[in-house]
Amino acid sequence: MASRPNHLEFLLARYPKVRPPLPPAIQEIYARQYKANRTGATTAASLSQRLEAWMHRQVAADLRGGAVRSTLELGAGTLNQLRYEPFTAPYDIVEPFAELFADSPERSRIRRAYADIAEAPRDSRYERITSVAALEHICDLPLVLARAAQMLAADGIFRAAIPAEGGLLWTLGWSLTTGLEFRLRHGLDYGDLMRHEHVNSAREIEMLIEGLFQRVRVRSFGLGRQLSLYRFVEARLPRLDLAGAWIERYTAPRPRVAGGARRSGPRSRGSAAK
Repeated sequence: MASRPNHLEFLLARYPKVRPPLPPAIQEIYARQYKANRTGATTAASLSQRLEAWMHRQVAADLRGGAVRSTLELGAGTLNQLRYEPFTAPYDIVEPFAELFADSPERSRIRRAYADIAEAPRDSRYERITSVAALEHICDLPLVLARAAQMLAADGIFRAAIPAEGGLLWTLGWSLTTGLEFRLRHGLDYGDLMRHEHVNSAREIEMLIEGLFQRVRVRSFGLGRQLSLYRFVEARLPRLDLAGAWIERYTAPRPRVAGGARRSGPRSRGSAAK
């Protein structure tokens, strides 16, 4: 009998991913659309932000009672998570787009800001490493997760909230809100933008975390995997030997192809912007 396929290895072989290009018409309005989405400047974006509060609350739930824990946030965006964590300190972030948080009223609470998780000192240790609506954007996600696992303190916890990308309710939700608004405003397909941004499905993210950590708990905002809008993943006890293997795998020199170029995916969003 043939052996059962190694689904995790099959998934790892797909990284680093290549981000689908944007059509020229969307490229022209990309920055404006991105900022409008993150600041809730449109009706659909404002509704999305109210729903996204569930993700922020899940990530911050371990700080109830005013607990103070060292934190590294991956893909901190506009620093909107800090509104849910008023006492967290010290607080470091990974965010390649500094303009997103430069004018934030929470900026003074940030101890260190890195454009890429690889910039953080390797001996850094955090009691919490968090992420809200960022992991779905990262082309080299196994590498980022592995580096995060190495920086967790011995009793540290990884807490991430993600959209239920790939699920029926999530797809229907954005199609009938942000997607419809985008088509009415610009006459363009929001699906092209989503495919460019969300390179990882919720299931892929869960599989990677479940492979890398010994204790993983998943909670859904909705009814199961297909009928949910968001997921929350809590993970403890990283497999550090596996983290090291993933880092070696994805940082080793890549084979040369015709013409002397190296195979490589696009530069990661560091930890991606929200």
